[in-house]
Order: sequence, then structure tokens, then C-alpha cells
Amino acid sequence: MKSIFKYIWIVLLLGYSTSCDQNFDDLNTNRVAATAIDEMFQINQAIISSAPSSFGILVYEIGAVQHVISPNSGVLAGANFNQDNRNATQANWQRIYRDVIKNTKDALSRIEGNPNRNNLVQMARIIQAYGFMVLTDTYGSVPYREAGAGFSNQIFFPSYDTQEFIYGEIIRELEEASAALNPSGRVEAADVLFRGDVEKWRKLGYSLLLRAGMRISNADPTLAQQAVSRAFSGGVILSNEDNAAIRHDANYLNPIGNTLNATEAANFYLTETFVNFLKDSNDPRLSSIAVRYVGATSGPDQTVDRQTFDPALQIGMPMGNDNAGAVAAAASLGLASFYDFSQVDRRRMVKLTAPNFIITASQNLLLLAEARQRGWVTSGTVEGYYNDGVRAHMEQMVSYDPAMEIETEAIDAYLAANPFNAGTAIQQIHEQYWISSFMNGPEAFANFRRTGFPVLAPNPFPGREVLFINRLTYPNSEISVNSEKVQAAIAAQGPDNLETRVWWNR
Repeated sequence: MKSIFKYIWIVLLLGYSTSCDQNFDDLNTNRVAATAIDEMFQINQAIISSAPSSFGILVYEIGAVQHVISPNSGVLAGANFNQDNRNATQANWQRIYRDVIKNTKDALSRIEGNPNRNNLVQMARIIQAYGFMVLTDTYGSVPYREAGAGFSNQIFFPSYDTQEFIYGEIIRELEEASAALNPSGRVEAADVLFRGDVEKWRKLGYSLLLRAGMRISNADPTLAQQAVSRAFSGGVILSNEDNAAIRHDANYLNPIGNTLNATEAANFYLTETFVNFLKDSNDPRLSSIAVRYVGATSGPDQTVDRQTFDPALQIGMPMGNDNAGAVAAAASLGLASFYDFSQVDRRRMVKLTAPNFIITASQNLLLLAEARQRGWVTSGTVEGYYNDGVRAHMEQMVSYDPAMEIETEAIDAYLAANPFNAGTAIQQIHEQYWISSFMNGPEAFANFRRTGFPVLAPNPFPGREVLFINRLTYPNSEISVNSEKVQAAIAAQGPDNLETRVWWNR
């Protein structure tokens, strides 16, 4: 009897297991999961991620040009001490390769050659070129031809390309993509940057071409002049209405604003160099950018009732101080503590919903002033482009917050009191570019290295590793995983440290 029951159970179990196999694929298929994605959404992710918004930018590029600095060490160590901190130098690498290049390369592999998505193809090429420009400006030699091909071509250990080669490709891509945009083609209305406005994308492409040309002006003047001439002929952004900016709202917060309104609210301060530069010329932008919490003795003490925007009362933090040094510096200036130094206003300029600019009319106009000085463009005047560039940036202030608006009379008064001087044209142009690129760390850092303006004193921190930071170091993760290719790049370019210069800065 036991044997009969045993066989019955075996038959039942076999029948049950067989029934489980029936319709197995149907049961294990997720009928609500996405199986495809519109490539526009990938490009949107690339656009958003291309904006200068990572934590590492606060630690390095913004401090390297002496805009904003922190006296704290640990995770914040970097340009404040001119020391290598690879937890922060990897920020651009990870953000751009993971979120920009990966998305543009994947999207292009599926839509390139599709005439119905021609405009999206060109938009992707423009954003991809911009991403590579930031990468090579930051590190020098980087993977270009084999980058982002892990999924499509199973290239998991990409070779590095020289910066000279990469810039030639960036210029070619921007020229071709800008020219190939078609106003009669499909409108990519889901585009987060310009809502598919082809003419604005064309201006962005040519504006980046202008930037790329001027970047290599000392390294390859012939190619630089050709690029600048074609950019100018194509038409660049010359009005704030066309500025390329990532907009933020309560659902999508400005990343740097989020950082400076949260854990790092009391850790970053405007430098003495930057504050005094604006104060000495009675620059009205200082009252729009800066806030000081008079008498604050701690972070929680930085309250609205203590804040002042009065330019005369702004005091920047001296360079080269760790936490103890900042305390001593504050005491020597009669301040309550280092929390009493001026900051970029986190309730206006870097508030949670502040825009994040990729490229602006002011930057373009100032570059055109230099190009006109060089004779690379033949219309307009150096002084005209210069004045328009300064004016455009002052007028741009209101786009951060209505309370930052600078009146026309104040702009006119500033230009009259600080007139353009043909004898010091290049210096004046790039001092203004330094101001115009405030909070756009990668661009301010690159242009400062190219031009040498403004003239900044070396960071005086006793434990500094270099006088000036010339590039950022490769991520440890890349060195450990792709060691052979990284070491080949280092052997050709120079030591992997903060001192080695990139190609266009040699």
C-alpha cells in the first residue's frame, strides 16, 4: 500500500512540474517593462549631464581659478591646497563618460543614417563634441575613437587619443553637425535644451566651434583661425535669449545649488582675490553674487537676518589656508570667525532652481573681441565686442534670480569708469571672461590656463604639490582596470600629476 501511495505522489509531482513548464515564457515576461527608448531621451540625459554641475568642480576647477575655495580638508581637499585628491579629480571623467558619451554613442549607433532623425543625430554630435572637449581639457589624452563602445563593439579597454587629434575631430564634428541641421526636418520637441529649435542648436554648435578654435589658438593658430572664421560665418550665440542653459525647478534641482544648500552650505567661500577684484572696480556684479553673514560664528549662525549684499562689506577668504589658518585669517581681519567671510549667495545665484549655463552670449562676445584683436574676424571692433560682452554678463544676472538684476544705469556707469584700453586688450578681455565664467569651473579653468589671465598669485599653502594646477589626474579606477592603455598615454603625455600641461597649454 505504501508503494502505491509513493507512485501516486510521484505521478502528481511530475504532472505538477510539467504544468509549471507550460506557459513558462509568458509567466516570466514583464509585459509593462520598456523594450525600447526614444533616442531623444538618451540625448536629453547627455545634455543635462554635460552641464558643469558635479561636486568635483567645486573642489578643483572653481578653486583653481580662485573664485570659490574651502578651508576644509578630507573630501574637500583639492585646489584649496593645490593637492591631488583622486576622489574629486575623477568627477568629470565619470559624469561625462557614463552619462554623456555612453548615451550619445548608443543613440547614434541606432539613428545615424536615419533621415527622419537627422536633426537629432546632429544634436547628439554637438553634445558629444562638447563632452569630449571638457574631458580632454581636463585630463589631456583620453579615449576618443574607442570611447563608449563597450556595448556596441565590446571594446572594454579603450585606447587613448592625443589631445591634438581629439581637437581636430571636435572641430570637424562641430562644423559638420552645425551645417547639417535642417530647419525643414523633424522637430525634436522633447529636447530639454531648446525644444527642438534648429536655429538655436545651430548657434550652439557654432558657438562651441568658436570656443574650440580659440582654445587651440596658441597650439595650432592655422586650424584655430579656420575654425573661428567658420564659426563666425555660421552664426554664434550673441543674445542672452539664446544662451544654452539647463533649467531647474522644484522637481529637478541644480546639483551645485543642492550641494551648497545642504551639507556644504558653510564650507565654501568667495576668495579674497575675486572679491577684491570686483570691489576695486566698483563692479555691480558683486552685490548680485555675494552675501556675507556679518558676525556669524558657525554655520547655523548664517541666518537671513545677518546677511548683507553691500559690496563695501564683502570680505573674501585669503588663499592657502586650512581650517586653522582660516580661523587665524578671520581673527586678523577682525571677523567673528571664518563663517563671517563672504560666500556666493546660495539663496539667489546658487539657489536650488538656479540655471546652469553651458555657453553664453557674454563668453562668445569676449572671445570675438580676442578674435578681432588677432584679425581672425574682420567685422565689428574689439572695443565693441568687449563692451557688449561685459554688458551681456551683467544683464544675465537677472536670469538667476530677479533680485540680482543690474540696472542699465549701473552697467553704463561701470563701463564709463572702467573703459576699454587697446594697450591692455587681451588682459582686459580675459579678466572679464574670468568673471563671465563664474561657477562654470571647467571653462574658467581652461581659459585661464590658455591665456594666463587674470594674473593670479600662486596658492601659498605650505603643503601644496604644485604652484598652479595645469590638469586633473586620471581616476584610480581607470588606472587599475585599463592600466596598459593609461600607462601608454602617460608615457607620451607626461607624468600623471597636477603639474603636467595639456597639448594646447605647452
